[in-house]
Amino acid sequence: MRNGDKRRGGTDGQLRAVALGGGHGLQATLGALRRITDDVTAVVTVADDGGSSGRLRRELNLLPPGDLRKALAALADDGNGQLWSRVFQHRFGGSGALAGHAVGNLVLAGLLEVLGDPVAVLDEARRLLGVRGRVLPMSREPLDIEADVTGLDEDAAAVRRIRGQVAVATTPGQVQRVRLLRADDPGAVPRACPEAVRAVLDADVVLLGPGSWFTSVLPHLMVPELQDALVETAARRVVVLNLAPQPGETAGFSPEQHLHVLAGHAPRLRVDAVVADRSSAPTPDRLRRAAAELGGRTVFAPVTAPGSAARHDPEALAVALHRAFGIGPDAPGADDAPPLSGPSPAAVTAEGEEDTPWR
Repeated sequence: MRNGDKRRGGTDGQLRAVALGGGHGLQATLGALRRITDDVTAVVTVADDGGSSGRLRRELNLLPPGDLRKALAALADDGNGQLWSRVFQHRFGGSGALAGHAVGNLVLAGLLEVLGDPVAVLDEARRLLGVRGRVLPMSREPLDIEADVTGLDEDAAAVRRIRGQVAVATTPGQVQRVRLLRADDPGAVPRACPEAVRAVLDADVVLLGPGSWFTSVLPHLMVPELQDALVETAARRVVVLNLAPQPGETAGFSPEQHLHVLAGHAPRLRVDAVVADRSSAPTPDRLRRAAAELGGRTVFAPVTAPGSAARHDPEALAVALHRAFGIGPDAPGADDAPPLSGPSPAAVTAEGEEDTPWR
């Protein structure tokens, strides 16, 4: 949704929002978006190879279900869906064959074996949980993450290639670049889920982040059809930055370094806004410049969850997203469409406005 365009909205007038990511970061984004609109689509990474998801993927040759399960639970209805959401998220203890498996992972694995089509599986699970919105995989087939990493050898500049989501996320080295490989044919180009591509192209707003930068956020840009859709969509594109570097893959990264890495992996991509918490941006002017290089403005907002320095508060993030989307008569770059109902953006500042105290 470029400046000057009319907000299209779905057939019921709802803002059409798409969030790309995986894990807990995507859960936070979905929790915020459902406070703004019911028309939410989560596009989820399918490269996980650790824990319960990794076990099911290796044993059954299926899409890793864990991040898909988390997205479904985040969008579950507040009524009966919440019970099923709790069941889906329940993880077996003990030391037997089921130890460590989440119930939802097993349900999704069973549906995948019965139905075969992952989109049909997620739509069926959506009905079971009363999900408001839709969950889609970024690809219909399992993918692997491969990374070029430095700092693992005596020669600090030597580049070593490592493969696998867990290996990349926990490397003690410095990740330089990531790519995606098809698990069944590593030399082939990863294929996007067509429904995910269509969702991005039809969206009014598209969100990238927060989340594990190299293993949950950037992988969406490594699927050519999905990157093309992100470049071509008329939607307003918003990046939500992490609140703290992640031990391992982004240890020591500043917020602006996250944007530089994103630009390096997708040089054609332009964004409209970058959302960050002022407390996590020690050099705000540098962050503003990095966002401007991507074509976007910076929205600073207090979005950290109380008692957790690394988690976004969904309510506060929803407030910040109103401003980032250009919603409301006082929002910079807002369309002349009427504002959506929801939290007021009063607690937010954007580049070009005078900053207010944050704590």
